[in-house]
Amino acid sequence: MRTNDIQSVCDKLTSMSTPDSNPSPDAARYSFEPEAGGGHDAEAEAAQEMRDIAEVPAVEVITTAAVHLMSAAAVKCGLAAGPDAEELKDLDEARKLITALAGFVTAAAPEIGSQHAGPLRDGLRSLQLAFREASSIPDAPGKGPGEKFTGPVN
Repeated sequence: MRTNDIQSVCDKLTSMSTPDSNPSPDAARYSFEPEAGGGHDAEAEAAQEMRDIAEVPAVEVITTAAVHLMSAAAVKCGLAAGPDAEELKDLDEARKLITALAGFVTAAAPEIGSQHAGPLRDGLRSLQLAFREASSIPDAPGKGPGEKFTGPVN
């Protein structure tokens, strides 16, 4: 399992689009918190941001959150691109992120449908396998990160 596999899954997820899940071109700027500075302008801006985020379909928010978890877990598994990938590796942190992703994907799958859940599951499985490869002391089958939600990964 290598960086290209994880990147491929992340690219597939971020490019997925259906008429119901096609946000506006500036969806990346959405925020749940107003910017610092206070005053009436900040309140008006926060109100506008809330209206903007209200237009983003739930499936888009869910897949975006999953891609963020996947990306962070990939880096923590040592799959980052670049010469410092090994320095960024932190399997304890990767375990937490993969377990959170597994719970998230398991809970979200019935709500977002197989078109969106399938690639999320593929990415999760790839990360679980990458974690197993990166571990010097492998977990017992069924005891790896997220496997309490997904079952054993081979």
